[in-house]
Amino acid sequence: MGQHRAGQHARRTPRRRILRPALATACAALAVAAVLAGAHTLTSRATADAPADSALTASADPSTALAPAAAPATSDPDPAAVQATAPAGTPSTAAAPAATPTAAVKRGSTTDAPADAESAKVGALFNGPVAAGRHFCTASVVHSPTKNLLLTAAHCLSSSGNVTFAPGYRDGTAPYGSWQVTAVHTTTGWDQHRDEDEDFAILEVAADQGRQIEDVVGAHPLGTGESFTAQVRLFGYPNAGETPLTCVNATSKEDTYQRAIDCPAYTGGTSGGPWISTATGAVIGLIGGHQEGGDTPDTSYSALFDHTITALYATAVAAAG
Repeated sequence: MGQHRAGQHARRTPRRRILRPALATACAALAVAAVLAGAHTLTSRATADAPADSALTASADPSTALAPAAAPATSDPDPAAVQATAPAGTPSTAAAPAATPTAAVKRGSTTDAPADAESAKVGALFNGPVAAGRHFCTASVVHSPTKNLLLTAAHCLSSSGNVTFAPGYRDGTAPYGSWQVTAVHTTTGWDQHRDEDEDFAILEVAADQGRQIEDVVGAHPLGTGESFTAQVRLFGYPNAGETPLTCVNATSKEDTYQRAIDCPAYTGGTSGGPWISTATGAVIGLIGGHQEGGDTPDTSYSALFDHTITALYATAVAAAG
């Protein structure tokens, strides 16, 4: 959403969904079989190009100093325990410990997110050093054996460039430090066709003074195969604000590979914001997908988290290790 204007989730000229042909329903079984057989391929990049949304983030003062990194949040669930029954590097589909409750948030009502263990795992992406006004998209820490992976929307950036991530960012400060993005992993379906059903990216970040980011703020397990009507906590950093937003509501089925959620005021910059299941604590979606997240600020979309993101996750874990 870094390319948004005036409260729209979509890019300047919204890319409308390409309607699937009538034969798609009849061919669904064959299509799924083809995907499982390897029709979706993955790519990884670690170049020095600027992010796709950098044109909107080039005017802020880069001299703002970072706050000292804080100690790991002790109240955070142990991600390793969440996935103790799964092979290393495999996304969790089992119930995880519930996330820190946000009692003040009402269903479908958007408010500023409290500064707690849950919001510490979510942060803003910056083009260069952390400074007020420079953030262009949202990302979150996803659990992995390597403890250095983030999840965001593929349309947010095309390469690592000079991108930094500040978990728990608010009001010009980075309480848990600034983390350099070193690689971007996306699917070939996105790279070659900008397939809105594959609008997700996994980022690697460098260690900071020997610490991995997951050791500092914790992480959400990756959740797949959840109901289209799951209740989630939605996070995002609007370009025009310096505090993350949060909203709790139930998701709905937009189409076979897309979820929708109604939460007001999710404007440009919130792309990549995680959808955290209130039942499991897993991230089961992110703002992106249809219309690159939505063409109004009150309805957001996410590509479905299925075997495609599971394969991308496995690729990113292997590369990061």
